[in-house]
Amino acid sequence: MFDWDDVKIFLAVARHGSTIAAGKALRINQSTVHRRLDELQRRVGRQLVSRQTTGYALTEIGKELLSYAERIESAVQEFEGRVSDKERDLSGVIRVTCPEPIVRKMAVFIEQFHARYPKLQVEFVMSDRYLDLSKGEADVAFRSGDTDDELVGRKIADSIWAVYASRAYIERNGKPKHVEELSQHALVSFDESLSKHRVVQWIRALAPDAKVVARNNSVLGLVYAVKSGVWLGPLPTAIADGEEDLVRVLGPIPELARSWRLLTHPDLRRTPRIAAFFDFVIAEREALKPILTG
Repeated sequence: MFDWDDVKIFLAVARHGSTIAAGKALRINQSTVHRRLDELQRRVGRQLVSRQTTGYALTEIGKELLSYAERIESAVQEFEGRVSDKERDLSGVIRVTCPEPIVRKMAVFIEQFHARYPKLQVEFVMSDRYLDLSKGEADVAFRSGDTDDELVGRKIADSIWAVYASRAYIERNGKPKHVEELSQHALVSFDESLSKHRVVQWIRALAPDAKVVARNNSVLGLVYAVKSGVWLGPLPTAIADGEEDLVRVLGPIPELARSWRLLTHPDLRRTPRIAAFFDFVIAEREALKPILTG
């Protein structure tokens, strides 16, 4: 029937005797104090305070209800304190898998998580291969691309890819103007361990006769290969745009775009340590977008 925020305003007016002072104490404006106080009085059906020359005074019913409002306040404070205690008591290790280049950019984000949950430790399992969460290879995954339907999670950003070349490569070989021209260039791609990756399938479909003259098993390996100046290839914009030696020559490529998702196994989702990590990431996902999308 009643909103705790309205009861809180009633308490502030009772204690300070002024809607201005109550607003300052609650860090809200005076008009909000008036509006919420009026709403509470409407729901009660009686005036709880009366306007005096020196401020506001409690009516008889207001005085009677004051002690009950204070009990509500005490219960809320105890509830919040208990929640904070449970957060501080959370402990253990959260094993998170994601590509190595992303880990390097997440240091500040993880430090903020540790500041809130000092007893929880994030342990990264760096791999471009999709680890099997159902077999316990990791607890949580930052993953872009197709995934197992058994996993549960939330979208947190977009994964965008484009084709890049080094400045040295462009000076020697020029750059393609259309994706169809990629077959005329030396390309770098993933090896057979990542044969189902969308980059491999895209190159195979677009230019089956393309000269894929270097293969690697990680995104970071692709970055180094393109930076070498010998080949060009598709790379995630979040990483490649930050490399001074690289130039985006094509894209973004719509066929390579996917969603970054935070995933876990259903059996783990409500585990306190995993729930704490999920809730933190989702609440702070705007801070993650520049890291994951660029």
